[in-house]
Amino acid sequence: MSQPPRHTALDALHRALGATMTDFAGWDMPLRYGSERDEHQAVRTRAGLFDLSHMGEITVTGPRAGEALDYALVGHLSALAVGRARYTMICAPDGGILDDLIVYRLGEQEYMIVANASNAQVVLDAVTERAAGFDGAAVRDDRDAYALLAVQGPQAPGILKSLTDADLDGLKYYAGLPGTVAGVSALIARTGYTGEDGFELFVAPGDAERLWQALTEAGAAAGLVPCGLSCRDTLRLEAGMPLYGHELSTALTPFDAGLGRVVKFDKPGDFVGRQALEAAAEKAAASPPRKLVGLIAEGRRVPRAGYPVTDGSGAVIGEVTSGAPSPTLGVPLAMAYVDAAHAAPGTAGVAVDIRGAQEPHRVVALPFYKRER
Repeated sequence: MSQPPRHTALDALHRALGATMTDFAGWDMPLRYGSERDEHQAVRTRAGLFDLSHMGEITVTGPRAGEALDYALVGHLSALAVGRARYTMICAPDGGILDDLIVYRLGEQEYMIVANASNAQVVLDAVTERAAGFDGAAVRDDRDAYALLAVQGPQAPGILKSLTDADLDGLKYYAGLPGTVAGVSALIARTGYTGEDGFELFVAPGDAERLWQALTEAGAAAGLVPCGLSCRDTLRLEAGMPLYGHELSTALTPFDAGLGRVVKFDKPGDFVGRQALEAAAEKAAASPPRKLVGLIAEGRRVPRAGYPVTDGSGAVIGEVTSGAPSPTLGVPLAMAYVDAAHAAPGTAGVAVDIRGAQEPHRVVALPFYKRER
């Protein structure tokens, strides 16, 4: 029997704003409030406000917390400075990706893992099991302890500065600090999933609506708008950011996904998946079977996840993992895994089979879009 969807602390507010809601990883989440294209363009040119409270927070504390995470994850988390964050992954013993994560070091003996909603329980269970061998490392499920709001876009710093005394100018990308925003205690992180500058704000669920309203009022003059999951997906696609279940899965290792850099073989001690990942690294260096590439359509038809990529004559050479019209570039885009022989940017003759028609596409390097800094 299926469980009813969960609701974030901002559910009533989303409905009052007229949001179109959708079931996402067991949560009832706003898909869009009006035009997803307008929401997308607002983030690229002004600012957007997102509810990301479906993400899963897991806290690891104690004198051996860093060691436990070094063993549980592929990254070297014990080397992470307090106040910094790192993109990393948790892999199965066979090297398959269980989830991609952001880990924040909140103190000398405190870390917070942020997992994707669809994998939060899997990550919690795996980290709990793997940390059990480290006396002094405790794993805590904090999914109900946080609401998560994100302000993304070129106007995001100015909007947030008007509501906090925290040193945002000194806050680097992939860093976080405790502070007060509009009178609300928050972890202020300079992270995001849109390709733009911005911040993610971890707060108590009871403070979420107050903070949303304060951000909305402070951002009105700058053109801030509420944004749903639909534009978040097109924003991350343009920025070439992988999505679990599309570019990442248990059938792929970080090296298959072109993200082998997150695997730190030089850290002390063993870690889950090391042997399999060493073999995957050697294979990828010698002759990778497929590579993740960007595809830009020559026509107007949109490639979608699961569509075959062909050599133009119908022979399958890969598969689309994500695809959508690009509001920024004005053409359909896709990410796809294709045979290495067809993966070089500029490769000619590549097509996507869209309902039986061989639609020509151009292979390009990722990302499709990169903001000016």
